[in-house]
Amino acid sequence: MTDEDQDSIWPMPKFYFSVEFGDYGSAEFQEVSGLDTEVQPIEYRAGDSPTFSNIKMPGIAKSSNVTLKKGVFAADHTFWDWFSGVKLNTIARQSVVIRLLDEGGNPTMVWKLTNAWPIKVSGTDLKSDGTEIAVETIEFACERLTIENAT
Repeated sequence: MTDEDQDSIWPMPKFYFSVEFGDYGSAEFQEVSGLDTEVQPIEYRAGDSPTFSNIKMPGIAKSSNVTLKKGVFAADHTFWDWFSGVKLNTIARQSVVIRLLDEGGNPTMVWKLTNAWPIKVSGTDLKSDGTEIAVETIEFACERLTIENAT
């Protein structure tokens, strides 16, 4: 068994990933969730069908909103600025690329969000006795989510 065959036996760990945002560059995130896509089924029954049941056909594809969490850094308001464009109706839709990386930093799986834009930015909660880091949440809507295996 070669080393390449051995590597394909084990599932990939999920803690090493990168995120890029079109013109906005890249950012470090603690968590990414919502990488879901689905096709809505259409039920149909022809009038002359001899069976008393519907058939199901693929309908419109739909992608979930993608949520990202990251630490708050001083003077970093990139996502708030991007989100401000929504309020002014001048939103810049961007491609968002999320890569799952192997131990060498090479992409093994790639999720691409087409025409993504922020629909929600949540600041951190604040506690006078808290010791954890401040984390903000950014939620994106997109027109399409595609998944690729990197080679």
